[in-house]
Amino acid sequence: MTSEKRVVVIGGGLAGLRLANRLGPAAAVTVLGEESHVPYNRVLLAEVLAGRYAPEVTALPAPGPVLRRGVRAVRVDRAERAVHCDDGTVAGYDTLVLATGSNAVLPPLRGLFEPEGRELPDGVHAFRTMDDCLALSAAVRPGVRAVVIGGGLLGVSAARALAARGAVVVLAQQGERLMERQLDADSSALLATHLTGLGVEIHTECRVRGLTTTTAAPPAFEARRSGGGALGNGAAHGQRRVTGVELADGYRLDADVVVLACGVRPRTGLAQAAGLEIRKGIVVDDELRTSDPRIHAIGDCAEHAGQVYGLAGAALEQADALAAVLTGGSAPYTGTRALTRLTLGGTGDGSLDLAAFGETTPLPGDDVVRLTDGTRRTYRKVVLRGDRLVGGVLLGELSTVGALARTWEGGEAPHDLFHLLTDDGGH
Repeated sequence: MTSEKRVVVIGGGLAGLRLANRLGPAAAVTVLGEESHVPYNRVLLAEVLAGRYAPEVTALPAPGPVLRRGVRAVRVDRAERAVHCDDGTVAGYDTLVLATGSNAVLPPLRGLFEPEGRELPDGVHAFRTMDDCLALSAAVRPGVRAVVIGGGLLGVSAARALAARGAVVVLAQQGERLMERQLDADSSALLATHLTGLGVEIHTECRVRGLTTTTAAPPAFEARRSGGGALGNGAAHGQRRVTGVELADGYRLDADVVVLACGVRPRTGLAQAAGLEIRKGIVVDDELRTSDPRIHAIGDCAEHAGQVYGLAGAALEQADALAAVLTGGSAPYTGTRALTRLTLGGTGDGSLDLAAFGETTPLPGDDVVRLTDGTRRTYRKVVLRGDRLVGGVLLGELSTVGALARTWEGGEAPHDLFHLLTDDGGH
């Protein structure tokens, strides 16, 4: 690739900016970033919501003039090899990279939207972007009643952050336990105990049916009503505000704030409209090419070998792999072995660190080694299949996680498993 080659990247998040930085002067790169904010690390949004970080702390390295902020791509013309933008500009490309990320899933709850509308009621927030985070921060103060719907990684992070701000938090999880994708039953129970200690009320196996709202009449409507005029339909144009959450068993939770943490869905609209192959995400091969060899996809929007990762680590690895491909490298992308880490704050020494990787639930015939220390509030478990480490989960003390993860990532047989599981194993 020469510097005359035009590379257009749609998406100014972790994946898109990492790719632009890796390509450097090897190509003429343009990054189209839909958000007007300075690029930020989405992983740190929970720390901003908790009040631990100012928004500017999350800023990614300045990408320079290659980034066009606040510009949304609206159409990809594959025949012309051009991207049409909402400001009327057109960006021609030799290589196009889709790093469009994902959107928060908005569940089909009764009362979430009006019949002909797509506006969320006041007090109802997704938790995906900096705008979401800032809106939530403005709405939260000590004593506010907050309900978080969804007990995965995002929901747990949001609940912890809201509790740190003094909100009265209820976490509603439809599944049997928190963070089902990453944690086993024992570690999930320990996590629930820790969150309860932070003041979070947890309901598992709890299906949310709908929201209750109230509609504030606009000032003009109030004036007509007090003057005795015709009522008309002025109330229909008032602003709806959430007042509670209805559960499937008929129980109602009062709520001033509701956070929708029900997962994410790859943003594939542009790719689909352009005729690219879509399954769960935008389908890519080992060189991260889509069904059009001039178009690649990386990050949360990409589906490789049937897997959509939705994790920062995978997005960065894919950006690095694609940079190598575009600059003449030949090493294929073979997938990402994802390690999940999370720190849940508390007062004093009451924080809890957790990490999970691979398969934490054993299959028949697998061996499990588990070490628990109730005094130190630590839990360590690894799953072995034959002589290979296939997964593990650690809570409390993570000094060994680096050594365990390296053994897992390398597909090696652990030489001294007990040593790896003890504090000395990580040094």
